[in-house]
Amino acid sequence: MEGATVGVRVEPETDYITSYVLDNLTIWDTPGLGDGVHSDEKYNNMIIRKLSELDENGDPLIDLVLVVLDASSKDLGTSYDLINNVIIPCLGDDREGRILIGINQADVAMKGKHWDVENNVPDEVLLKYLKQKAKSVETRIKEGTGISVRPIYYCAGYKEDGEEQCKPYNLTKLLYYIIRSIPKDKRLAIADNINVDEDKWLHDDEEADYKEKTRLGFWESIGCCMEDGAETGGVIGGVIIGIPGLAVGFVVGGLCGAVKGFIENIFG
Repeated sequence: MEGATVGVRVEPETDYITSYVLDNLTIWDTPGLGDGVHSDEKYNNMIIRKLSELDENGDPLIDLVLVVLDASSKDLGTSYDLINNVIIPCLGDDREGRILIGINQADVAMKGKHWDVENNVPDEVLLKYLKQKAKSVETRIKEGTGISVRPIYYCAGYKEDGEEQCKPYNLTKLLYYIIRSIPKDKRLAIADNINVDEDKWLHDDEEADYKEKTRLGFWESIGCCMEDGAETGGVIGGVIIGIPGLAVGFVVGGLCGAVKGFIENIFG
């Protein structure tokens, strides 16, 4: 959905860290590497400051870092330097669980026509190339930091001005790994704002049932929300109208949690 401006021009649209708020979830968007907006040193310091921030509870402000690489790029040296020497050292002890690598523009990763437009999937040649690319990224990060990451190749479904949006590929896989990596109480913000166009979630590498895994991830959040809602509702009901209110409060609070977490037709 067009909840934030999507860049379709040559000029970078984000020249500093911008935030987009969805309920209790905040998305921090940084300028892309190579946009020429900042010097490397200024860019690195900006990332370090943000990753070093703490929330009101003294926990890291940033739950998850998603680094997006260009599948068609032959030289990712600057990106590896940022990932290995800037981002990962700032992530603390739980660093493996706090970084995802996305490899975007999978459909144009190679020269020539290697995309099966009708089925919206890579052909065998491109698929082999994408797997090798992902493995290469994984190896470089492992060698540089000692941690294991699982790069996810995908295409976001680009949209040129005035033209129809192309269908995404592997977004469901990327969504699953994001859901798995962020706190349960923030997953419902994604559920409430998810794009309900089924075409956006149809095509992936079919290595797993990502829809089912994502649905279960949302239901884990609903369970936590129901427990919290039941506890709060029970206390409020008990205080206001006595013992009968305690039971009513648990039911109403639980239902409120379930309603909050209701997910429409895409994930069942």
